[in-house]
Amino acid sequence: MSMNVKEHTGATARVPGHVDHGGRVDLLDGPVVRDSRRSAGGLLQSAWHFLISMRTGLWIIIVLGLLTLLGTLLMQAPPEALADPKAYREWFEAGPAVKYGGWAPILAALGLLNVFSTWYFLALFALLALSILACSVNRAPRLWHTATRPRVSMSDAFFSHAPLAATLVLPVGVEDAAARVRAGLRAQRFRVVAADGEGGPDLYGDRFRWGPFGTVVAHLSFVVILAGFVVSATLGFKVSSFVAPIGSPVEVGHGTGLTVTALSFHDAYYEDGTPRDYVSDVVLTRDGRTVAQQDVRVNDPLRFEGVWFHQAAFGIGVDLTASREGAPVFSRFVTLDYAADDGTTRAGVVDAPADGIDAVWVIQAESGRTLTDLPPGTVALEVHRTGAAEPDFQVVEQGRPVQVGDLTYTFERNRQYTVLSVNRDPGAWLVWTGSIALIAGSMLVFFLPHRRVWVRIRPDGGNASSIELAAPLKRDPAFEPAFADLVHRLSADS
Repeated sequence: MSMNVKEHTGATARVPGHVDHGGRVDLLDGPVVRDSRRSAGGLLQSAWHFLISMRTGLWIIIVLGLLTLLGTLLMQAPPEALADPKAYREWFEAGPAVKYGGWAPILAALGLLNVFSTWYFLALFALLALSILACSVNRAPRLWHTATRPRVSMSDAFFSHAPLAATLVLPVGVEDAAARVRAGLRAQRFRVVAADGEGGPDLYGDRFRWGPFGTVVAHLSFVVILAGFVVSATLGFKVSSFVAPIGSPVEVGHGTGLTVTALSFHDAYYEDGTPRDYVSDVVLTRDGRTVAQQDVRVNDPLRFEGVWFHQAAFGIGVDLTASREGAPVFSRFVTLDYAADDGTTRAGVVDAPADGIDAVWVIQAESGRTLTDLPPGTVALEVHRTGAAEPDFQVVEQGRPVQVGDLTYTFERNRQYTVLSVNRDPGAWLVWTGSIALIAGSMLVFFLPHRRVWVRIRPDGGNASSIELAAPLKRDPAFEPAFADLVHRLSADS
């Protein structure tokens, strides 16, 4: 008995436009062969080859990555601003216009202040999904063919150039040699397929033949994840700061028909002053009928018909009313969102509450602070009239109307408010499903690699047989010792 085990890498030369199955393991190896001749379906063929090209997918991912980077570095309009032109203008003037100066209108025109909702970003997402689907459709039939109808007989070129190859000469007949090879492959849990070759039997053994389908599963999972993002972006919404004054109903909007009323808010702290619990007693109504009620906490949201209400923050606000000659002009609940640098006061603003008034700032002493010019039970009003060089300033006592310009303002009371994060994410289940499928597909590819061995058995004079074994070694270094063990097992049996 003699044995020669050889390992090498290389490729068989190919004629352009010709598929040399002798040098390729199967239809899954090597580039897709394209016919350059034009036909009636030439445009469709070009579109198909464009979609299944790896270069196409790579460029789409690169461009999407660059846009995502820009969307991360640049200020992005919040969903509530995108849904309301007035809110967008206010956000733009207060944010990008200040930060980016003259570049702000250009960035806005290019859509770079709302990158993730622009038509070109969504179009690239759709093109990526089409490319992934096309690649999956293009690859799946070849995977199926390889798994169910593998090529058993290979050419001399394959056995000469395979990364893993070995030649054995056993002192047994061809049939006995074939039986030993079958037994050796099955001992390593390989499926064995036999065929009559030129001059003797050919055998094919493989293990984990369904593993390559993990690439299709992984590719399709990306499409499912992308679909989840699209569904969430088109049918869902998110309001990060939904202000609900205690006792006042506030409509959720976004087609939900829901109204939120915060009945109470309680906060508790540990002895060192760190927060222990924030809880809002929240009631949901629709058409005047209560549909849900719950104590809402940060990690215990209220969920109703796919809409989630999370506790986010809380604070103290001011009920402010204004009238002109006894006729109501506006009634607003003003959240005191802005803290002074020295920690003495807090302030909130009412933008454009009436004709001729650009803004009314409401200022109050910080909780626990006593100020001589702003005693407890008072607020200061800073009224910015259109065209006026300086704002009007007036300290107002609770419950006492005060005339400022042509309006009479009344500080009605202080009131707690709770801030909820409200969102509906109908595509979340698609994202989760796609993510699980992505993990499963990746595990199939990396932990169950398709291992294949081709064997050619020929008479070698007298009662001896020559056994040639060859196998590819693609992203599976652990197969090399398994192949060596198979060769050793066959030689030891002799």
